Amino acid sequence: MVSSAEFRRVFAAFDQDGDGKISEAELRLCMKAALGGDMSAEEVQALMATADTDGDGFLDEEEFVRLVEEAGTREEEGDRCREAFGMYEMQGRGCITPLSLKLMMSRLGLHLDVDECQAMIRRFDMNGDGVLTFDEFKTMMMMG
Repeated sequence: MVSSAEFRRVFAAFDQDGDGKISEAELRLCMKAALGGDMSAEEVQALMATADTDGDGFLDEEEFVRLVEEAGTREEEGDRCREAFGMYEMQGRGCITPLSLKLMMSRLGLHLDVDECQAMIRRFDMNGDGVLTFDEFKTMMMMG
């Protein structure tokens, strides 16, 4: 767990003019340094809009900490989802097939036939290729 002192230090680094607030320009510059790539003005505005709860156009320390914590939570959820996907994706194809779903379900004590597995996959198979990609699996997990 990251301590509040560490968050304050990161906030201070982003708050380049020391006014106690992070502007869109400061956020964009620091995100460029942190990510090694440029964020568009629209991406920065969208990020600010989600985190700027008081609507003043800036991120105070509390809003910044909340943004960072939520990003960490989403990353952890993504890691857990990727791990679960790997359990179902058993054939090395980078997708979940009806057969790999059947095998995993039987390991979990649910004995389905291939037709039932195909029907389950069809519900979330957005591109109609008969298998689930990671993004399709993630959608399925969020809805279930």
